[in-house]
Amino acid sequence: MRVFFDTVGCRLNQSEIDSLAAEFHAAGDEIATRPAQAEVIVLNTCAVTREAERDSRSAARRLHAQAPQALLVLTGCWATLAAGEARALPGVSRVVANAGKAALRAGLAGEPGEARAALAPPPAPRRRTRAFLKVQDGCDNRCTFCVTRLARGASRSRPLPEVLEDARELHARGAQEIVLTGVQLGAYGREWGRGPALECLLRALLEHTDVPRLRLSSLEPWDLPASFFDLWADPRLCPHLHLPLQSGAPGTLRRMGRRITPEAYARLVDGARRAIPDVAITTDVIVGFPGESHLEFAQSLRLIEEMRFADVHAFRFSPRPGTAAARFGDRPAPNEVCARTAMLREVTQASSEAFRRALLGRTLPVLWEREPHSTPDGPQWHGLTHNFQRVQCAARAGLANRILPTRLAALKDGVFLGLPAPDPSEPAVCQD
Repeated sequence: MRVFFDTVGCRLNQSEIDSLAAEFHAAGDEIATRPAQAEVIVLNTCAVTREAERDSRSAARRLHAQAPQALLVLTGCWATLAAGEARALPGVSRVVANAGKAALRAGLAGEPGEARAALAPPPAPRRRTRAFLKVQDGCDNRCTFCVTRLARGASRSRPLPEVLEDARELHARGAQEIVLTGVQLGAYGREWGRGPALECLLRALLEHTDVPRLRLSSLEPWDLPASFFDLWADPRLCPHLHLPLQSGAPGTLRRMGRRITPEAYARLVDGARRAIPDVAITTDVIVGFPGESHLEFAQSLRLIEEMRFADVHAFRFSPRPGTAAARFGDRPAPNEVCARTAMLREVTQASSEAFRRALLGRTLPVLWEREPHSTPDGPQWHGLTHNFQRVQCAARAGLANRILPTRLAALKDGVFLGLPAPDPSEPAVCQD
């Protein structure tokens, strides 16, 4: 089969679609680079917000329009929660719930197969520079706004030996950075009852693999051992932590079912900054949660300003069917939510800009992507610093998939202009 894979949503979805591509590839299928080439299209959908659901439907319609001849298969969270609506979309041939995702290829091939415990790494043509590695799925939290637990079930973790094996394979295939992903990453191994398993996983990856960079995806800001940030003494752990706050108001956090207070969150961030030089702290914030008064929004905004985040993903409250918050009343008026969102973005843009300005003139390690991209200023290489800042460079020589010390010479529209340090064996690779 010639198969095209696409995804909507988070890094976990990307990791899953890469693993599905690997499974098909290992079975002898051809991975198509464009929908029009495909006999089968697999789309991994998302349902975290109404916008994500809309994006999932739009992606399905777009893919069918581009390849009407292809068998269109929808999987993922939206396909799980709204299977009937997914089947009704034009061109959709099959809908596979999250629980059947690991056996998707066997089902398409007409084989009885069973779901595998381990997920294979992606084939060489995909994600060679940065790879997303799923280590955990599901969630035991009961945040009142979140539909993910309904879509993915209880928390469960992949065995450490399988994670190590996949990490080594990803590195052998060229990945210079591996991003560990999961729904509730901090709960890794909790069902085994063996203490701080995520900390043990990170130590094992640092000790038993040679991956140059390890990065964590979203990490809930609770249940982290006191020694957790000590791990960042190893420079291979990227100094970037995404710690979802959701609100800085204690009353709102209680209604959200969040297991943290504003004071505890502030202490956590302070501890991370004391332990990890140059750490970028990013977060998620929901605006307009039911019952969010003017006072609570002011409390939230004040804490967000004090935290000096490197970036904030701001979302308007989106009631998810089946969640407790969907039944809550006293929702702020839409125009008030819009006004609050604008205020929040003004504050967070200022803190993001201040974080980047403090890095100007510094030399930081940058992982450069595989090939340059066309821009109005000509071909540009794009890369990421270890603390997740975007950098571009007009290059004369190949930087593909290399981590190089790079001086952050200028800043334009939130992106650094970088000057990679020259390799002594090569001519200068970048011009200002």
